[in-house]
Amino acid sequence: MKELFLNKSISFLNKYYDYSDLDIMKLKYGLEGIYLTLTKTVFIILIAIVLNILKEVLAVIVLYNIIRYTGFGFHAEKSYQCLILSTINFIAIPFFFLNISLNNIVILIICLICISNYLLFAPADTIKRPLPNKKKRLIRKCLTVSIGIIYSISIFIINNHTFTSLILSSLVIQMIVINPLTYKLFKQPYNNYKNLNKA
Repeated sequence: MKELFLNKSISFLNKYYDYSDLDIMKLKYGLEGIYLTLTKTVFIILIAIVLNILKEVLAVIVLYNIIRYTGFGFHAEKSYQCLILSTINFIAIPFFFLNISLNNIVILIICLICISNYLLFAPADTIKRPLPNKKKRLIRKCLTVSIGIIYSISIFIINNHTFTSLILSSLVIQMIVINPLTYKLFKQPYNNYKNLNKA
C-alpha cells in the first residue's frame, strides 16, 4: 500500500516537472513521512473512537506536544516501532488513567517521578537532531521541568478526574520518550550531542 502511494504520487508529480534521481529520492522520503504520519494518525483516531476517548486522546496529544517541544525525546526509526509506541502512549496510557481512581498521594508521587526524570534526562536528543549547545540544553531542561511543575500544580487546583488523567498521561508519555531505557529498548544511541562533540 505504501509503495503504491509513493509510486502514484511520483508519477503524478513527474507529469508537471522532470525531476532528477536525487529529487525523486528526496520526494519519496518526504512522501513516505506524510504517508506514515497519516496512517498512524488514522489508526490512533479509529481506536480512540472505538474506545470512546477521542476527545481525551486529542487533548493528550496537545498537552504532550507542549512539553515535548522543550523536552524533545525518542523518535522511532521504523514505522512499526512508531505505531507501537504511539498506540501505547496515546491510547493505552490515557485509557488506563481514565479508568482508574488514584488518591492525591499516588498522583503526587507520579508527578514527582516524572519531574525527576525531566531533571535527569531532558532534553533528550536524537541522532538526526543532536543538541550540542550546552546553554540551549540547560534552557530546555529548565523549561521542561517548569512545564512539568505547572502541569502538576494544575492537577491539584482543578481537581477533576478527566483533567488529572489527561495531565498525568502527558507527563508520563514525556517521561517515557526521554528515558535512556526507551532508547536502549529500540537500540538507538542516547546523548547524541556527546558523539557530535567528539567528531
